[in-house]
Formats: sequence, structure tokens, C-alpha cells
Amino acid sequence: FLFFSVFNRKTGEPPLINGWIPYLGKALIFRKDAYKFLLDQQKKCGDIFTVHIAGRYITFIMDPFQYVYVIRNSKQLEFHEFANKMASKTFDYPALSKGKFPELKENLHRIYQYLQGKPLDIISDHMMKNLQDIFEWKCSQATDWETEKMYKFCCSVMFEASFVTLYGRVPAADGHKVISEIRDKFIKFDASFPYLAANIPIELLGATKKVRKELIHHFLLQNMTKWLGGSKVVQARQDIFEKYELLGDYDKAAHHFAFLWASVGNTIPATFWAMYYLLRHPEALAAVRDEIDHLLQSTGQKRGPTYNIHLTREQLDNLVYLESALNESLRMCSSSMNIRISQEDFVLKLEGNQEVVLRKGDWIALYPQILHMDPEVYEDPKEYKFDRYIENGKKKTTFYKAGRKLKYFLMPFGSGISMCPGRFLAMNEMKMFLFILLSHFDVELAENKAVRLDNSRMGLGILLPDVDIAFRYKLRS
Repeated sequence: FLFFSVFNRKTGEPPLINGWIPYLGKALIFRKDAYKFLLDQQKKCGDIFTVHIAGRYITFIMDPFQYVYVIRNSKQLEFHEFANKMASKTFDYPALSKGKFPELKENLHRIYQYLQGKPLDIISDHMMKNLQDIFEWKCSQATDWETEKMYKFCCSVMFEASFVTLYGRVPAADGHKVISEIRDKFIKFDASFPYLAANIPIELLGATKKVRKELIHHFLLQNMTKWLGGSKVVQARQDIFEKYELLGDYDKAAHHFAFLWASVGNTIPATFWAMYYLLRHPEALAAVRDEIDHLLQSTGQKRGPTYNIHLTREQLDNLVYLESALNESLRMCSSSMNIRISQEDFVLKLEGNQEVVLRKGDWIALYPQILHMDPEVYEDPKEYKFDRYIENGKKKTTFYKAGRKLKYFLMPFGSGISMCPGRFLAMNEMKMFLFILLSHFDVELAENKAVRLDNSRMGLGILLPDVDIAFRYKLRS
């Protein structure tokens, strides 16, 4: 059923894999297992080919040495317009058109400075404190072994810590309960996210529309003003929205909800995988815990829920085993598609005198999962090796393919203009979660079953686990 259509192809355009179902093209087979599908096409067509997927023509560039040519052409190959359209539809706010909202997009982008440098240290400190509070509250009862489901646990802790750090504390006596209610709705909405991203009308997705509306209502100004001690980044976003009279209260709330999703939608599953792989591999767990204990000893800090631990950015960065283990789990569970859209008829010049003829509106895609699982770059890529990113006790940043050094070797956060602006905070949050967990508790798996990647989010970020798994924890003596 697969055929290469040379129908209407211009000279210099890559081979087209069209499929036989009108409009859908290869959408179903791509959605089932994008990784396998792309590898099969690479064998047949080489490193550059175009696939017809649900009415779109997407040209895949498979050679990681060519990534740089796509990333550097950000003027002709744009990303923001595509992201803006998708986000406004998914989160129910008006598209950020220049006519209606002049400079809103640029102003919002500028705010990401609050997630770097000195301001990053401040927000990370708050996150560390909030994580410790939540662990202390959750675990005050853990005198003996407590058993919980791991994904649920990661979700509960990371969601609340992120929420309180970004938006502030809910002052009600049942603050935890209020955030739990928001989290439960969030999980329901998040389950429909792949369908919304695939452009399926929300009306066809059961209760999703109602749940989204309820979530957005939590972020109306009259609710947010009651929350105490929110972050500068959220405050700055609020201040900007106030300048645009054409943005209604509901629209502003929808923007805040979208920001929450961007903050936790991928961090929660990434935290789960980091924890899961550490618990599956005792030698990794021992090495990371040893590094954590050593840092606490050398800085004269005590471990245990009653002690406040403080970590500088430099100390966090120097935990090479923790970072390597985290990077290794990200390598194995991230599946983001880096998309660019051609703004004009354009010839993309690549290495080795190769050229790709693109039409205005064509999509170009990089699919880093292919790179992450390339046995030439990563020996035994399906195996978890916690120290893969360490060489002679230091961070390893040189990886090779065909004897040549790669500029890009690990891309869980996208690339170039589409790189996640919150990536530094996300890495800090996951490191701090693992730091507190392993310094305070003995942790082990409570059931022996394999957890696999659920492929329904292929191309959209971090893959979720196909099942949850029980684990046990108790206070370290």
C-alpha cells in the first residue's frame, strides 16, 4: 500500500511518501509508531523525504549533521506562528495576531528572562523550599514503609510544588485539597492533549471542553489575587495582559492555564522516568545517593525532613551522576518533533552541496528520538546507562557519529528558536525532587513489572508510562 508519488514533484523536491487514504496519507501508521516508520523510510529513501500526514506535507531531515542548517535558517523556517496557532486552539485563547495584540508575543517572550540567571536562582530556591514542605507534609506519617503508585506520587508532589512556586499558596485551610482538585482536572485535560494537538475538535472529546473551562476559571483574576507569594514570572505576565484591553478576563486566565501546562506537562512524566530508572538499577541509585550524601556532608548540612537543605546553582550543576542519570532517562523517554514552517518558496542548502526545494507552507521536521536511539552515537541505545554522560569524573559533552563530532547529541527540549525557555528551571526541579527523595528516604520498587513507553504522545514531548507501578519508601535511619 505504500507508493512513492512523483505526482507534481518539482526538481529538487525530496521523494514523497503519500499513502493510499485520501487526506490521511500515512497519519495512522505514523501515529502508531513514528520512530519505526521513519527508520523504515530512511532505509528506502535516504536521509531526506517528505511524508503526507493528514493533509500536511512534512519533510523529515534524518541526518543529525544537517540539523544545524535547519536551525540557523530561522527567518525562512519559522516556528512561532505554528506554536501560537496550536496553543490558542488547545488552551482556548485568541491567537496573538499583530493587528489585534501588537507586540504581545514579543513582550511575553521577554519575560522568560525570569527563568535564567539570578532570577532562576530565586525561583529555584522557592521550588526547593516548597518541595521540602510537601515531602515533609506527605511523609510525616511514614514511620514505617509506605507504599504508593510512582506516577501518581511524582504527579502529586511535582504538580503542587510547581503550582505553589509559580502561582503562590492557596490560603484556605484546605489549600492542599484545592490544588489536588485542580490537579485532578489537569490530568483529565492532559489525557486529551494529544488529540487536541492533532487538531481533533474538542467537542468530540467527551468532557474535555467542560474540564478545560473549569480549569481556566481557576485562573481568573479574582481567584489569582487571593493566592500568596506567586513568582515574578507570573506577575510579569499578569502585568502585560493588563495592558491589552482586547484581552478578556477569560482569555488572560486561559494564558495562565497554558503556562501551567507548559510548566508541568512534560516535567511530571520526566520526573517519573528518572525515578523509575534509578530504582530499576541499584548501582545507579547507589552512585547518585552517594554523591548527594557527599555534598550534604561537605557543606555541613543534615539530611531528614526536619532540616532545611539549601543548594546553590553551582552545587546542583556539580552533581554529575545525578545529571547524567537524568539526561539518560530524558534520552530514553523524550519524543519531541522539532517543526519549522517554510515562509516562502525556498531552497534549503545543506552540507555536501545538497539542496532541498521547499514550497511556502511546507513543514520541515527534525525527530531527535532517531538520534537518541542511534547505536552509532549511543552504544546499546535501548539500555539505561546512568553514567553515559560522564567521562573521567566530569560531564561528557562530546559524542560522535561516523567518526565526526556531533553539535547536537541530546535534544529533549527542542532546538534553536523553539527551544523550551523553561528548560533550566525544569532540570533544576527534577534534580531537587530526586535530591530530597534520596537524601530523606530509603526507596525501592514494590512490584516487579516492566513499565513501557506509551507511544500516544510521539512527537509531543516526554512519553508517559503505559502503566503505573508501586514503590515503597521510609525515612532513612
